[in-house]
Amino acid sequence: MSRHNFKKLKIWQESIALVRLSYELTRSFPEIEKFNLAIQMNKCSVSIPSNIAEGSSKSTNKHFKKFLEISLGSAFEWKTQLIVAYNENYIPKEQFEILENKILQIQKMIGAFMDKLKI
Repeated sequence: MSRHNFKKLKIWQESIALVRLSYELTRSFPEIEKFNLAIQMNKCSVSIPSNIAEGSSKSTNKHFKKFLEISLGSAFEWKTQLIVAYNENYIPKEQFEILENKILQIQKMIGAFMDKLKI
């Protein structure tokens, strides 16, 4: 296996864009959530591209896939937190739908990339 240049991977690029969106979103949360949901969402969003990057340094696709699985798990966790934020009326429906579509796209991309790795 040749190592992947993570910065050239579309899944990493899209995940980095999500990090920015997550930080923008959580800045608007009420003060009570600054050290709860906001921190958790931002940690999850950062975990997605971080695990893609770390996995790309591994010497086998099998090891890379494990990090992609962690990244995918973080994406599902972030989506759950997005739903919580919406249910608590921290974000309007339009913004929720845009972000929900974004995370769904990332989840699909990670899954498809994992399927393409030869293990």
